[in-house]
Amino acid sequence: MSEFTKNNQTTITIFIGIIVIASGLFVYLNWYVSPDEITERVKIIAITDDGCIAESFDGFSVNIGDCDANPGDIIIGTYDAKIKEREILMNPTT
Repeated sequence: MSEFTKNNQTTITIFIGIIVIASGLFVYLNWYVSPDEITERVKIIAITDDGCIAESFDGFSVNIGDCDANPGDIIIGTYDAKIKEREILMNPTT
């Protein structure tokens, strides 16, 4: 093989490696990090500076952001469904 062909093979291999790594990072960010929002009826537990804390129908405490409700009210709220998965991973005994 000539020197020119060897240099092009190295460049192509590096370029393909960069594309594979960038694609993997893109898939990771879209699959695991991006929110999966759910809108459902929730019961307000508390009002904090960070927003309203509500209890979902399956017993998870979620932050639904700002709301005009009082503790004990049942409203329609939107939250990140992946918070449940993260909570289970952080506390596997429940």
